[in-house]
Amino acid sequence: MKVLIDEKIVNRHEVRVDIEDRGYQFGDGVYEVINVYDGVPFTLREHIARLYRSATEIGLLINVEPEKLMHDILRVIQANDMKNGGLYLQFSRGVAPRTHQYQTDIKPLLVAYPLPYKEMTHAQAIGVPAITKEDLRWLRCDIKSLNLLYNVMMKQKAFEVGAFEAILIRDDVVTEGTSSNVFMVKNKIIYTHPVNNLILNGITRTKLLQLFQENGWDYKEQTFTKQELFDADEVFVTSTTSEVVPVISIDGVAVNTGKPGSLTKEIQLAFSEMVKKETTQKA
Repeated sequence: MKVLIDEKIVNRHEVRVDIEDRGYQFGDGVYEVINVYDGVPFTLREHIARLYRSATEIGLLINVEPEKLMHDILRVIQANDMKNGGLYLQFSRGVAPRTHQYQTDIKPLLVAYPLPYKEMTHAQAIGVPAITKEDLRWLRCDIKSLNLLYNVMMKQKAFEVGAFEAILIRDDVVTEGTSSNVFMVKNKIIYTHPVNNLILNGITRTKLLQLFQENGWDYKEQTFTKQELFDADEVFVTSTTSEVVPVISIDGVAVNTGKPGSLTKEIQLAFSEMVKKETTQKA
């Protein structure tokens, strides 16, 4: 594996991170995961824009121009001869003596490397079970930071009972999954939590809203309750690596018929066609 560390591409075993790197000690940094299809990164500009936004929100000054960073990402893809898979990209604030406060002249540390292809075809076709958990995360979920401990804890709870995702509930309102955005369909209207500090505005989420408009599918960026989630006609979750995955049961209770819904299938197909079109144009 070839890894980008700062501006150099090196072998995996050559990478070293200092014990006082603030990403390692505090989770003080931001990250993105970008899907690669046939060697082409999908929605690269959108991911980079969100990365810079997250960095700005935590006061981390990225010392690389966006165009240069995108060029370096392409270098990593080429160096690894990537066809399909993910690319992980992270900026930590950098190395400094371990104190909560920090000097503003620390040099951020950039790391980027390929992730193995995640086969989701089966899950997308038959659907997945989910569970619900209380959303006890901090109130800046719109920042894609390295602080993912609660997400990890709840994802593990889902894994332990054979579920794909834990859907988080805050004050009886469905927010999002541990690593996904949540959508429900009721009476042919698609609902998803509005963009604010309580959710991460997923790149797949934003592309789907575009598809909803293009296909004339009714949708509302509107909150819904846990009970409304259980009463939904269809439920699906979205993320960069999972794309669009139907949820067929929640806490052991079937969603409607317990099978992927017809609108969800249409959305999956439309998203797949969008990916193919956009990655083919850039190849």
